[in-house]
Amino acid sequence: MLATIDIGNTNIVIGVFDGLRVAARFRIATRQSSTADEYALLLDGLFQMEGLAFDRIDGVCMASVVPPLTEVFQRLAERRFHGPVVNVGPGVKTGISVCYEPPRDVGADRIVNAVAAWERHRTDLVIVDFGTATTFDAVTAKGEYLGGVIVPGVTVSLEALFQRTAKLPKVEMARPPAVIGRTTVHSIQSGAYWGYLAMVEGIVARMKTELHDPVRVVATGGLAPAICGDCPLVDEVDPDLTLTGLRLIWEKNR
Repeated sequence: MLATIDIGNTNIVIGVFDGLRVAARFRIATRQSSTADEYALLLDGLFQMEGLAFDRIDGVCMASVVPPLTEVFQRLAERRFHGPVVNVGPGVKTGISVCYEPPRDVGADRIVNAVAAWERHRTDLVIVDFGTATTFDAVTAKGEYLGGVIVPGVTVSLEALFQRTAKLPKVEMARPPAVIGRTTVHSIQSGAYWGYLAMVEGIVARMKTELHDPVRVVATGGLAPAICGDCPLVDEVDPDLTLTGLRLIWEKNR
C-alpha cells in the first residue's frame, strides 16, 4: 500500500492507496509546532480507526508547501512506514516540463495537480485549487506547466474582512439564499460566494483565451464542491486530484 501526504497551510491530507483505489483518506489540521512523534500518534489512531497499520505501507509520496513540516514528515515516514519516501521537489520525475521562472518556485502541490490532470486528459488544462490560497494553473496538451494565478482563498478573505472592520461579524462561507442580501450575514456571504465565483469565472475565461481549444477546467480543494456548483466553466470537480498526482509521481520514481 502507498501513503500519499499533501501538506498544506491549513490542512494536511493523507491518502492510502491499495493499488489504484483510495482505501482511506484523512484530513488533519496543520500545526507547525507539532513534532514527528505527535503526528505519528495522531496518524496511528486514524489508521487504527480504518483498520490499517503502519507496517502495511510499502512507500510514501509527499508534497509540502510548509517548509517546517517537510522535515517533520520526512522523519515520520522514514521511521514509521516501510519502503522509500519520495518528496516532490527538484530532481523528482513528474512527466511534465515546468516553464516557470525559476522552476523551483512553483508549489509542489501545483505540480502534483498538473500531473494528475494531464495524465488523465492530455489536453490543454486550467486547474483551480481552492485552498488557503486559490491557485489557477495552465497546462498544455504537450505536458508543459506554463504558470498561473494566485489569489487569497475565500476563507482568508472572510477572515481579513472580520479582522479589519469594527462592526462586521465573522461568518462562514455559504451560498446565500439570494444575491441581494437582506441581512448583514447574508450580504457578507453573498459577497464571498457570488463575488468569488465571478472572480473564478473571469480568470478561467481569460486563461482559456490564452490557451488553445479544447480546454478542460478541473477543480479541486476543500471548497471546490461548494463553489463550483454554480460555475458552468468548470468541467470536473475532483477532490482526490492531489492524492492521485502523488500516486502517479510515486510510480514514476519507484
